[in-house]
Amino acid sequence: MEDFIEYVAKWMVDDPDALEVTTTSRGDHVTVHLNVHEDDMGRIIGREGRLAMAMRHLLSVSGHARAVDTSLDIN
Repeated sequence: MEDFIEYVAKWMVDDPDALEVTTTSRGDHVTVHLNVHEDDMGRIIGREGRLAMAMRHLLSVSGHARAVDTSLDIN
């Protein structure tokens, strides 16, 4: 899941080297933390949050296939 979010996010940002993706697990819940450069924050979130919602939805589908709850934290 972490690799998937990193792959998608690298295509959206201007500075892919500043991108950092980490994962935190607690039982059957996984949180993926996506840290991007301040200038790329708007590109990741998208208009009205549509890109962020799409990434969260894809992460949810991926987690459902693995029987875990997921969330995406964008910083």
